[in-house]
Amino acid sequence: MVVNFSVVPLDKGISLSLYVAQAVEVIEASGLNYHVHAMGTVVEGEWDEVFGVIKRCHERLRTESDRVITTITVDDRQAATNRLQGKKKSVEKILGHPVG
Repeated sequence: MVVNFSVVPLDKGISLSLYVAQAVEVIEASGLNYHVHAMGTVVEGEWDEVFGVIKRCHERLRTESDRVITTITVDDRQAATNRLQGKKKSVEKILGHPVG
């Protein structure tokens, strides 16, 4: 499955790069494939692995914040693999050129 999520500490002002970096450290330690983008992070893996990572990210930011909001979108497609790259390549094939 592919899961897009964001973890936002609500009491840390408008610049959150420091907290995004902390969440990325948690994701990197998991060994799962991931991609950080401007509005969140996409992680690919099995349900328990992915949701375990999201929980650890939430808990990591919760240690420094009184209030954290985590949003999650799940794309669970049967028998699909390598979706992080595959979805992008599929669109590029249709367009005939690379996309950002």
